[in-house]
Amino acid sequence: MRRAIAPDISTFPADDAQLIGGHCAACEATVFPNQDHCPNCSKGEMSEVLLPRTGTLVAWTTQGFLPGYPYKGEETQDSFRSFGMGLVQLDDVVRVEGRLTEGDPEKLDFGMPVELTWIPFYTDPEGNEVFTFAFSPV
Repeated sequence: MRRAIAPDISTFPADDAQLIGGHCAACEATVFPNQDHCPNCSKGEMSEVLLPRTGTLVAWTTQGFLPGYPYKGEETQDSFRSFGMGLVQLDDVVRVEGRLTEGDPEKLDFGMPVELTWIPFYTDPEGNEVFTFAFSPV
């Protein structure tokens, strides 16, 4: 079985799965992930909203070493490959931080278009393949 690492933040495993953000009726702010109270105005008038699947890479870096605990990836020191982390502007709606499918700095650029995708992350004790969201250059 396939499942998302955090099932409440997306529509995964649906085809063309989307991230689920929150929209504040009081101040019109959109956030990711959704929250009970708006981090902008503190009102409890949040509702779920599906976020765009495409956006623009506005900032990025690469992770060149194996993350420490509580990282659940199955890589070891020997099998680890660096990966990109980016801040993505999803249309004019919200900025989301997430993993990038590209880890080569020569292939990443500010302003490049990216699209939401899902990548295997680890296998849980019950044998389920757990996925996380990532952004892939278009």
